[in-house]
Amino acid sequence: MSPAGLKTWEDAVLWLRAQPDQQEIVRAAYYDDPLPVVAARYRDSLEWAAVRQLLPDARGKSALDVGAGRGIASFALASEGFSVTALEPDGSSIVGAGAIRELARVSGLDINVTQDFSETLPFPEQHFDVVFARAVLHHTRNLEQAVREFYRVLKPGGLLLAIREHVISKDKDLPRFLDAHPLHRYYGGENAFLLDTYIQAIRAAGLHLVRVLGPLDSDINLAPSTKHSVVQEIARRLSPGRTGQQLIERLLTAPGAWPVLRALLRLVDHRPGRLYSFVAVRT
Repeated sequence: MSPAGLKTWEDAVLWLRAQPDQQEIVRAAYYDDPLPVVAARYRDSLEWAAVRQLLPDARGKSALDVGAGRGIASFALASEGFSVTALEPDGSSIVGAGAIRELARVSGLDINVTQDFSETLPFPEQHFDVVFARAVLHHTRNLEQAVREFYRVLKPGGLLLAIREHVISKDKDLPRFLDAHPLHRYYGGENAFLLDTYIQAIRAAGLHLVRVLGPLDSDINLAPSTKHSVVQEIARRLSPGRTGQQLIERLLTAPGAWPVLRALLRLVDHRPGRLYSFVAVRT
């Protein structure tokens, strides 16, 4: 199938898998197989380790994984001990609800699957202890309505984790981000909002915004990069020689250097589509 013939997200992912020069992206996006192995890799990742630090104790708790895709986060949540409901409108056996059902069957984990959209959650009020949304808000058809629904189904004291959301600095940056995305040009579906747009939607829904994590503030947003790989890339750009790069790396990894570096980079980092994460509670 040619890129011009792609009609679904499944088509786009299958096409990407077939490109020898795109395998790094396939793996970074957790689109490779076998799915149980891929899901376990996500559960064991630095990203999930950072997510785990934000989650409540799972005993007796329920979690809704919205826009669950292939179910890697559902698998991770269930592995922690949550009773998980995975919400995914796409029925695909490769990248959607069909894949999650098979993953739940094979793993034996407590994952129930519902095919619906974030804006119309088919659940009663105050039903979940956690709403988890990985790279979901920027895909919503109506951001404000989706976040209102998250608020509605959360129990008092419940937690919303909306992670890895694409951010732009100004509206005219959006086409640049979309043009650079590896799949959007073939199938569409990507988007990004201003940081204030996310923040206002969360607060307008009635949620208390606890933390906003920037691109370098957490392994959640850094993945698949790491602090070490970021430092290496900065050193490479600042010095053409290996000796100079090693000196810069030593300086940037000295005790106390990372917070300073992070603060400096925050001032100049205006990449369209950079990642932010949001932690909010229903009070």
